[in-house]
Amino acid sequence: MKKLLLVAAFAVFAFSTTQAQQMKAGVGAAIPMGDVKDAYSFGLTADFTYFFEINEAFLVGPQASLLYYMGKDVNGFKPDDAMFLPIAASARYVIEDFFFGADLGYGIGLAPDGNDGGFFYRPKAGYNFGPVAALLSYSGVSSKRTVSTPIGSVSTTSTFSSLNLGVEFSF
Repeated sequence: MKKLLLVAAFAVFAFSTTQAQQMKAGVGAAIPMGDVKDAYSFGLTADFTYFFEINEAFLVGPQASLLYYMGKDVNGFKPDDAMFLPIAASARYVIEDFFFGADLGYGIGLAPDGNDGGFFYRPKAGYNFGPVAALLSYSGVSSKRTVSTPIGSVSTTSTFSSLNLGVEFSF
């Protein structure tokens, strides 16, 4: 048993020293588009990604984000603010200081009540300025929302999509 633990510890140590790792945290502003552009005025994003370097140009890793969309007053009606917690896999291809990538996963619906969340996707591009990068992305969560009415519940499907501009910090 001790030999098995020693071999397992050695394997973990060997893998962790050969694979370069990067942590990145970002914040951004979002302009709602598509299905929700008339009901939501502005959004905020926050991201945390832990990348593993596959080679010099290709990075992959897990990501957690927070997407927050603010409802706007439309003819006296203001929808509740919407919030999602996307959990995703992230991939990035780096060419000198430019990078291109995508995030795919599931956006957990946090607000408003009845927001069931849905498939999350985000293609992105950016430029590295050393430990800080500028990002441009398009994000979407195909969301299903269930609303209770006096005659029963009604399900609606919409895509919370936005054009995002942000900054990312490397650690």
